[in-house]
Amino acid sequence: MENLSFSTLCVHAGTRIDPITEGVNTPIYTSTSYPYLDTDDRPYPRYFNLPNQKSVIEKLIFLEGCDLDTSDGILFSSGMAAISTTLLGLLASGDHVLFQRGLYGGTTNFISGWLKKYGIEWSYPASNDPEAFEEAIRPTTRMVYIETPSNPLLGITDMESIARIAKRYRLISVIDSTFASPVNQNPRSLGIDIVIHSATKYLGGHSDISAGAIIAPKEVIKPIYRMALNLGGSLNPETCYLLERSMKTLAIRVEKQNQNTMEVALFLAQHPAVSRVFYPGLPSHPGHAIAKKQMRGFGGMLSFELRSADPVKFQKSLKLIRPSMSLGGVDSIICSPVMTSHRHLSREELDKEGITDKVLRLSVGIEDATDIIHDLKQALEK
Repeated sequence: MENLSFSTLCVHAGTRIDPITEGVNTPIYTSTSYPYLDTDDRPYPRYFNLPNQKSVIEKLIFLEGCDLDTSDGILFSSGMAAISTTLLGLLASGDHVLFQRGLYGGTTNFISGWLKKYGIEWSYPASNDPEAFEEAIRPTTRMVYIETPSNPLLGITDMESIARIAKRYRLISVIDSTFASPVNQNPRSLGIDIVIHSATKYLGGHSDISAGAIIAPKEVIKPIYRMALNLGGSLNPETCYLLERSMKTLAIRVEKQNQNTMEVALFLAQHPAVSRVFYPGLPSHPGHAIAKKQMRGFGGMLSFELRSADPVKFQKSLKLIRPSMSLGGVDSIICSPVMTSHRHLSREELDKEGITDKVLRLSVGIEDATDIIHDLKQALEK
């Protein structure tokens, strides 16, 4: 598998061939009870070691450019299960964790609502520049957590510099890489320890499953695995099968979304009804140079701010693009972060992140870019 191209790995990595039928797809292993005598391999759903779970993780390890001998992963029932289990598995009372600014709303809500209950301290650097991270490190800091591109304003953080700082201070580095997917970036190759994905998004890609995953070195993942056993956020075999099937088309889906989103971003950037466009593929984006260095493609997500139009009326005027939650599917969907992904944040927190009521997040699908642009154009004109 090591010498195969990314697209080929999407299709073939991790596949379990049934010895009876020799079908090309991994079978769905529905059993929750397996033999335990005379064997060390004892599958059990909550142990994250069922054949369908392991098949997806093996595929993801290859797609993240990692080695099966030194890396491992855990498949969860949601992206938030992956995030919360990682934090609780690695941090203890008295520890300090450094979070970047501009994180996904669910992550921010978990940080502010729950970490203090366990005696875990946290802070944000003055900015997302590597120098600001280094200045904010304390003697009790154990982890640096970033998200790039960030949700919803597509901020870009220099992964290689953050990883270098983390290693210098013997900290664990964690990234939420959901917006990029393994098609567009591989943080492990840049030195990041733990890669988190909300597999509900691009890995699933069809807006019909909920899942999360982490990939990390075997030694780093052990305490997370022990926490996962107790929290029990595992994924059922049927959903594992759907996820593995969806990942076979990951490369061609995301490559099309990359192309479409660049065209849409260029259109919106020139439209008088739009005041700002947040997309790292645009040369005007403040993180464009770093994104070019660490990403192979700029992704299928963008956000934009309406100049004066009512965001609800604008969304209701769309005919092809659906106002809907989540992201990363083959259909183009749009949402208001203040009403969806970041609705649990206070007005003060939203203001700090620069998320206004007129900011809309667009998940660009695999439709023809001309049709997507035409729909935006007619709604903006209304």
